[in-house]
Amino acid sequence: MEVTASKSHLDGIIQVPPSKSHTIRAVLIAALAEGRSVVQAPLESLDTRSALRCLEAFGARVEFSGNDWIIDGVGEKIGIPDNVVDVGNSGTTLYMLMGTAALVQGWTVLTGDDQIRRRTASPLITALRPLGADVFSTRGNGMAPIVVHGSMHGGSTSVAGISSQYLSSLLLACPLAAGDTEIIVTVLNERPYVRMTLDWLESQGIRVETDDTYSVFRISGNQRYRPFERKIPGDYSSAAFPLCAGVLAGGSVELKGLLKEDSQGDKEVISILRRMGASIEATANSIIARGGGLRGIDIDMNAIPDAIPIMAVCACFAEGTTVLHNVPQARIKETDRIAVMARELTRLGADIRELPDGMIIKGTGLRGGTVHGHGDHRIVMAMAVAGLAADAPITVDTAETADVTFPGFWNAMTSMGAHFRRNT
Repeated sequence: MEVTASKSHLDGIIQVPPSKSHTIRAVLIAALAEGRSVVQAPLESLDTRSALRCLEAFGARVEFSGNDWIIDGVGEKIGIPDNVVDVGNSGTTLYMLMGTAALVQGWTVLTGDDQIRRRTASPLITALRPLGADVFSTRGNGMAPIVVHGSMHGGSTSVAGISSQYLSSLLLACPLAAGDTEIIVTVLNERPYVRMTLDWLESQGIRVETDDTYSVFRISGNQRYRPFERKIPGDYSSAAFPLCAGVLAGGSVELKGLLKEDSQGDKEVISILRRMGASIEATANSIIARGGGLRGIDIDMNAIPDAIPIMAVCACFAEGTTVLHNVPQARIKETDRIAVMARELTRLGADIRELPDGMIIKGTGLRGGTVHGHGDHRIVMAMAVAGLAADAPITVDTAETADVTFPGFWNAMTSMGAHFRRNT
């Protein structure tokens, strides 16, 4: 599907969708617990449905009741999947399930769509082997399809947390190993997502020792997850798009459903926009962004790689120069988001210099044109927001992929005055 976005003035209120990161952690823990859990108001999206479907392959049972997901976990009886486990487009699911599969006394084959089969899992493959798992890539390139055989017994290992999901996979799986585990972290990106994982483990009473550096983790073995009932908070990663749209094309845009004390890293987008000169008000249960000018600043993006597409768009409309840096892991997401955003925004007249770990962007505005969304939901939504403030309409393809994390994005934005024309 193609969508053409035209200059707009936004005013309105929208409910932010639930967090994908929280939802996938919740369903994984529920599936590994012994007993019935209720995940309240989870994100209903392509990625989270992939996670559910994959966990059913390991023996979990799922029911749907209104807005809740009811999950009967497998406890110690994690089953060997009957078939290849297909994670679809969900990298989070792939990495988290590599740890889960390492607990199984049998062979598991994990694969996904063409994007997933181009994303490396080498650091996690390397980290799982010293813990007793037999793990390899069928093509020998560290990418899916990936074959895993357990059962993981614990021990000492190291991991390069180029993606925080590699470390989170180990943190979620190792408590269920027979013995204790020590994890030495040689590189750590996206620290807030590790904090999110630790928050979930703490809520479960799981014993994990570490310090503020997150350089070493010691995890007691032979622990168990227990059933729970928990509501999923709103997603700051998804909120970044209407939030930035409100700044660039507002008006006044109010976002509801965000938990102020949540550990999600993309909360930082609010403070970054304020530093750039945006008017943003935070209340007890909502965030209000108002239109106004932005100025270029230096932004360390390491903790918030998912925000680089939309922050690159904001930088195009900011007065002066913006530097986005320290985010090399953005190159191993659904796409190489640094290269893709630099290339596609340049087509629209942007002045961008690509860095190994980011971009330097001079705020010259954007003209209209046609860009490729590359089947990447965050690229697609960022380009759609760009069209709301550009001098002429912007058309982006693969627009249906917004449903990966923000189902209803087009309708929600349209309800506030966004001019989108869909071409199916």
